Amino acid sequence: MLPLLNRKGIVYRRLRRFVVTSGTMGTGNAIVNPDVAAVFETYPAKMHVRLLELRRLVLQVAAENEGVGTVSESLKWGEPAYTTKRGSTIRIDWKRKRPEEYAMYFICTTRLVETFRELYLDTLRFEGNRAIIFRGDEDLPVTELKHCIQLALSYHDVKHLPLLGA
Repeated sequence: MLPLLNRKGIVYRRLRRFVVTSGTMGTGNAIVNPDVAAVFETYPAKMHVRLLELRRLVLQVAAENEGVGTVSESLKWGEPAYTTKRGSTIRIDWKRKRPEEYAMYFICTTRLVETFRELYLDTLRFEGNRAIIFRGDEDLPVTELKHCIQLALSYHDVKHLPLLGA
């Protein structure tokens, strides 16, 4: 198979199947979409693992909250994206121009990041009204992040509530 050039200028090979092997995830969490799997393969090894952690948390939160429904995994703007019928899209990515950071992105016209900032200003780092920024050498604040993911995946049910019902 011929190598392909992705949007970040990194050469990769298109994969037919990719299985997540980090953490406690089993084969039920395989990345089914070959385009999404190919994007994960373009990340540097350290960030690849960190982004798989974010992906695992999104899928875990969806599984733990029955009202969330099915999570769909696709690419939006060339980045892995997670959507539900009742929620707002969550994207995750690493950018070459900030090699030690990776992020979880949200639709900037929602009240999500504004709410996260009010709740977790001392714990999380933000970029405008669109992202939570993480450093590759720091542990994830899992409890706070899971709460943010839960609010995003159920956004259309809580968007009318003060602080999204938090």
